[in-house]
Amino acid sequence: MSKRILITGAATGFGCGAAIGLARAGHSVIAGVEIWPQATTLKNEAEAAGVNLEILKIDLTNPHDCKVAQARDIDILVNNAATGETGPIAEIPVDRVRRVFDVNVFGTLGFTQPFVRKFVERGQGKVVFVSSIVGFSTFPFLAPYCASKHALEAIVQLMREELEGTGVQICTINPGPFSTGFNHRMYDTLDQWYDPERNFTNEAPIREIQDKFKGNDLEFDPQLMIDRMVDVIPMEHHDFRTVCPEEVIQGCKDYQAKLWELKV
Repeated sequence: MSKRILITGAATGFGCGAAIGLARAGHSVIAGVEIWPQATTLKNEAEAAGVNLEILKIDLTNPHDCKVAQARDIDILVNNAATGETGPIAEIPVDRVRRVFDVNVFGTLGFTQPFVRKFVERGQGKVVFVSSIVGFSTFPFLAPYCASKHALEAIVQLMREELEGTGVQICTINPGPFSTGFNHRMYDTLDQWYDPERNFTNEAPIREIQDKFKGNDLEFDPQLMIDRMVDVIPMEHHDFRTVCPEEVIQGCKDYQAKLWELKV
């Protein structure tokens, strides 16, 4: 059955691919972009794919943008928009961390709440939070992003529990490392403030992990994740947490188990 789906952060990467894929599958899709120039690019991509998208400017930190989007009548909300920062957490300017939380946590929650109210009143609806495997694991020098996704995971888990019996479905999609360009851009933010002559954190391990994420060995083909999203998002029943690719699941479980053995 065709669904009315709103997806944020649809200008690039998973959001763009999922929006086009869901429209191709016959769903009515509202695709949110952060800035208007992205709307032109997305419109061209949708036309090339032979699908129709309603494109809205949705900057989660802009109250007007959010109000316009929240007036739409939808069946499924997909919270895909996110940002990130990198660098040693003992030194990164706190304002940079705050910006990540403003988008990934506070902006996402504030954007979601009016939709949840409508869904509860209707007795049905679905909210999909695109989180990450860093919501339950970590990578060095990625603390702002990891922390924001850890916070989001707690919010989503409790929202699911607290909304039981209302008819509202809550779930997460947790991508592993995929070559969408997001990780590259996130690690590049380091160079906006880090100075090895001024900061005490050794530069070598930072650059090592930066190069690792920019290489081809770590990241997977994003089409795998996009196909999974197109499959899961409109599905009536599925697991609360969708982790993709499956081969990263055991590593995440091992990481969490190891935390119980650490000593100081």
